[in-house]
Amino acid sequence: MDKKRDYYEVLEVSKTATVEEIKKAYRKKAIQYHPDKNPGDKTAEEKFKEAAEAYEVLSDDNKRARYDRFGHAGMGGASGAGGFGGGMSMDDIFSQFGDIFDGHFGGFGGGSSHRVNRGSDLRVKVKLNLKEILVGVDKKIKVKKYVECSHCHGNGSENGTSLTTCATCNGSGVVTRVSNTILGQMQTRSTCPTCDGEGKIISKKCAHCNGEGIVRDEEIITIRIPAGVSEGMQLSMQGKGNAARRGGVNGDLLILVEEEENQELIRDENDLIYNLFIDFPTAALGGSVEVPTVDGVAKVKIEPGTQPGKVLRLRNKGLPSINGYGTGDLLVNVNVYVPENLSEKERETIAELQKSENFEPSEGARKNVQKRFKKMFEG
Repeated sequence: MDKKRDYYEVLEVSKTATVEEIKKAYRKKAIQYHPDKNPGDKTAEEKFKEAAEAYEVLSDDNKRARYDRFGHAGMGGASGAGGFGGGMSMDDIFSQFGDIFDGHFGGFGGGSSHRVNRGSDLRVKVKLNLKEILVGVDKKIKVKKYVECSHCHGNGSENGTSLTTCATCNGSGVVTRVSNTILGQMQTRSTCPTCDGEGKIISKKCAHCNGEGIVRDEEIITIRIPAGVSEGMQLSMQGKGNAARRGGVNGDLLILVEEEENQELIRDENDLIYNLFIDFPTAALGGSVEVPTVDGVAKVKIEPGTQPGKVLRLRNKGLPSINGYGTGDLLVNVNVYVPENLSEKERETIAELQKSENFEPSEGARKNVQKRFKKMFEG
């Protein structure tokens, strides 16, 4: 599916739905589009995966809060295997949500319920400056992690071929026991103790990974950071964490965004603030000054009689919303610099000006100052 649908729409629940309501809705969709019920139907398979992806996010409080605030972009914004929050495989779904199907299906692919190992997640921090946040950026990082053993191709056996079906469970990964009780016969299922639920036995272990199927190594990973991210936001790349033992499901790579401090611009959500200092003559007579932006400079006109504390707004010179809903502004906070050291001639000139009635603050100016201070303290 080219364009991701809203997760609430996928599960047909409201945005105020409880976790229990979300689970119930997912169960209904998962059973409706289950591969065992729709063999060979690619459309049903895609809907099955789509429902699982929606449930993965909405059933997790942290992921749901991030999704509610930022939409799909908060999950990373890309789709497909290896992208942010994208493309769940069938192994992912059945390893994470297999209990959803209890009592309806024996499992995917003919009733097997063997345990699927899952690799652990990795966490990295990525520092970004405002220019990178403005346009988005690709970052290449070197990650030390567990990767699939190249000698056994991840299955843990010598040359990748020394695997046999477990005789205890016949490859299913579970054993079924029937016991007689006063209520009649009771049937229980448990993980096979012989193969530890994997359905396969390694007759000869791989010498390079000691039968684990994974080895310690390094990988260069390219991370796509979307425009508009902010400090503390966490993105994820599915399947880019540690590899799983013996061909299971890889963990995820979690990326924590850190924002480098800018020496001139202060960030306030999507708006940027710049404290501009002008001299008294420019404030009184007007003029033109340059102010820094994220990607250059902009000219600002100073009107004659501009008062300290006046805020000039430069539209769309801030940062973009991660959801793509517009761009913030650059707010220029005007400060008038009062010189600390004056020559005798400068003192005499200012003393003469002070005698003019134009240098007495007007009633309107007094009220404006009071309003600004009131807003400051209320905020």
